[in-house]
Amino acid sequence: MNDKQRAIIPDDNIQMVDLQTQYRRLKQEIDAAIQEVLVNAQFINGPQVKTFAAHLAQYMDIPHVIPCANGTDAIQIALMSLDLQQGEEVIVPAFNYVAAAETVAMLGLIPVLVDVNADTFTMDVNKIEQAISQHTKVIIPVHLFGQACDMGPVMQIAEKYNLYVIEDNAQSIGASYTDPSGKVKNAGTIGHIGTTSFFPSKPLACYGDGGAMMTADDKLAERLYMIANHGQEKKYRHKLIGCNSRLDTLQAAILNVKLNYLAEFNRIRIHVAERYNEAFEQLSDIITPYKPAYTSHIYHQYTIQVKNGKRNALQAWLRERKVPSMIYYPIPLDKQEAFKVYACKAGNLSVADHLTQVVLSLPIHTEMKANEQDYIIEQVIDFFRKN
Repeated sequence: MNDKQRAIIPDDNIQMVDLQTQYRRLKQEIDAAIQEVLVNAQFINGPQVKTFAAHLAQYMDIPHVIPCANGTDAIQIALMSLDLQQGEEVIVPAFNYVAAAETVAMLGLIPVLVDVNADTFTMDVNKIEQAISQHTKVIIPVHLFGQACDMGPVMQIAEKYNLYVIEDNAQSIGASYTDPSGKVKNAGTIGHIGTTSFFPSKPLACYGDGGAMMTADDKLAERLYMIANHGQEKKYRHKLIGCNSRLDTLQAAILNVKLNYLAEFNRIRIHVAERYNEAFEQLSDIITPYKPAYTSHIYHQYTIQVKNGKRNALQAWLRERKVPSMIYYPIPLDKQEAFKVYACKAGNLSVADHLTQVVLSLPIHTEMKANEQDYIIEQVIDFFRKN
């Protein structure tokens, strides 16, 4: 790109996620949905919660969606529904946000950390069997950054060893998975239970905290619903030990509007990612996101790998030029202070450790303007020209 073709610095600050502009796009519908809740004043378990749950179940093509307060609660309640005993083991990926391992440890279970695939960053399915012991009860594959873990082998292993599978689908709702037989299913609907988060930056996002669980198993659905509601079978009839984890009616109303746009939002992020991929194709110091044939990718994050020890310098360079970026995640779980006591490692975690040194996520969202992305691309290319 010569000087005459150089991108113009955007007037507005570039953001990792632009929630304000997205709200303005949907303002009329969202304001009307919020106003309806305010007028009816059914702020807890109002009709919009059931409407949204049914809407999401239809979208995901699964019989049961049980809303809850947040994505971490969703994993906790899913684990509680399986009647596990303290000291039993749950397999989780070492490169991931803390939520899955945290809930496992909090319930008196043992997180067993396995390494991840160097290309996809998701759980390395070839490492699962070596992590299984007589105490293993659950596998929690995480669909990371917008694409699905390879669920076919996960489910085969689970069946072989009689294990449960809980999918953490907080970052990849709307992504699809093609199993070895060629059947296509939505990420989050393949295991015994799927969980998701509606945190404001997520692909399907509310304006506060929110989450949900999904399952095709009628009995599990009943247990999940009861546990999320104080273990109540009926009001004041507490059949199980549960918790208080509810999706607010206001958030459900907002989500019900935004669910209508989820497919469109995912298409926009894919387009932004494809522009990045094309622009960075000739940069030998960058590895762009890999997408295997078995999954679609909705690019919740656009995460590159920066080679030759240049990641931190690139991030500093971008920061100086008012381009935000994020490192997801800077410390693998096995090196977190909390998990030195509460977790155990299954073999070598060298890939997870390596990724923490090289990954960098660039801005990607549904409202990104072409000139903003052009400017980001230009700054990245300039860095590698000079370094």
